[in-house]
Amino acid sequence: MNIKYINIINSSENVVVIPFFESESIVQFQGFQLTSKLFSGKKDTTYFTENNGRHLLFLGLGKNPNYKEIKTIFRRISSKITPFCDSSASVVFSSSFTAELIEAAVSGLMLGTYQLGHFKTLNEKHPFLKEDFTLTFVSDSSCEEVATKGIKIANAQLETYTLVDLPSNTITPKYLANWAIEAGKKFGFSTEVFGREKATEVGLHSFLAVGQGSEREPQFIIMDYNPKNSKKHIGLVGKGITFDTGGLNIKTAGMVHMKCDMAGGGAVLGAMQLIADLQLPYRVTAIVPACENSVDAKSFLPSDVIQSYKGSSIEIIDTDAEGRLILADGLSYLIKNYKPEIIIDLATLTGSSVATFGFECGALFTNNAQLSQKLQSSGDSIGERLWPLPLWDSYKSDIDSEIADVKNYSGKPVAGAISAAKFLEHFTDEHSSWAHLDIAGVAFGDDEFAKTKHATAFGVHLITTFIENL
Repeated sequence: MNIKYINIINSSENVVVIPFFESESIVQFQGFQLTSKLFSGKKDTTYFTENNGRHLLFLGLGKNPNYKEIKTIFRRISSKITPFCDSSASVVFSSSFTAELIEAAVSGLMLGTYQLGHFKTLNEKHPFLKEDFTLTFVSDSSCEEVATKGIKIANAQLETYTLVDLPSNTITPKYLANWAIEAGKKFGFSTEVFGREKATEVGLHSFLAVGQGSEREPQFIIMDYNPKNSKKHIGLVGKGITFDTGGLNIKTAGMVHMKCDMAGGGAVLGAMQLIADLQLPYRVTAIVPACENSVDAKSFLPSDVIQSYKGSSIEIIDTDAEGRLILADGLSYLIKNYKPEIIIDLATLTGSSVATFGFECGALFTNNAQLSQKLQSSGDSIGERLWPLPLWDSYKSDIDSEIADVKNYSGKPVAGAISAAKFLEHFTDEHSSWAHLDIAGVAFGDDEFAKTKHATAFGVHLITTFIENL
């Protein structure tokens, strides 16, 4: 695809998309005018016509749409416009568009190219993805910089879509490790990977215990983006369970969707691509412990006591509470060896967070009020919302063990997301600026863009926006 930026539209485009806000008084384009009865710019309305050999698509945005709404509207149009696109299309941005809304619109257009049919024999490419297709953005003021950023955001999210949506026999721990290595070479961050032997030597016992039942070798992925004169050092950890059977506490429902249990890790990988692609002036060190939680004679057992990188012993109550085990070693290793000023982990960790918030927002845990506020405001600005739950010490008894330092599951039918967060907190060495994001309800779900559950890339843009606003 070729991208062009102009301030006066020409007559060669096959399709012209003309978005209008409901507050704009006259709906017209190059002498073609619509009455309010035909089209007023009301949200989710369209008017499609031919004029002088071109297809004109008038697109209603409503009175005061936010970033997420604009992104969704343009993704919808992009996904449905394919029958009318030949070799070119234009989008006309009026002076009513802010830079943020242009960014959202361009990002949405790119996301609309995504299709789930990765393995279909006949899977025709979206016209935008063809080499000879030209997409033109028309704006009175220069929009190249902001549109380019929108494309970079979408590219990182598209990568995360693919990582989370592809099946577990493709997205193995080794695949994620190789992806991180290649992305690092392309975008400018270093990558180091510990296989089973190195992880054993280092002492990542909790991580290794989870992966010991799988024939696929665990991969402890460490990425470091370190620009000159960086302002702050941020650490990220993402849960990379490439498939979760539940282990010997085997899942009895919904296992078909457990390829998505690495969505936290996928978000961290996508965020690293975007942070480096945008050349943000912050050092970011990210760890994705990647492994499978499988059922085998070698699988770890309920009642086992395992060790951890931190040195704390862990009693295993439930092998399906495995994500917190690999995150524990990821957090401990990050803190001891890299000492970042801010730490954020992301994980599809508990059904409890879904029971609490449904599919509207991620659960946020932190004892740092400033960090909480900044994460929430960053999420609100782009439509990836978070809401806090407590980390009170009154919940600490949920992870007390008679035989070990801590246990990995409370065994109670209540407060599961909170007790999981308290478990992770134990491995942060009381870090003053740590946040845990439980994204189980928002990383993978249903929407209008596919018939089955699929990835949302939640966290990629959120984390990047948070870092930009530090």
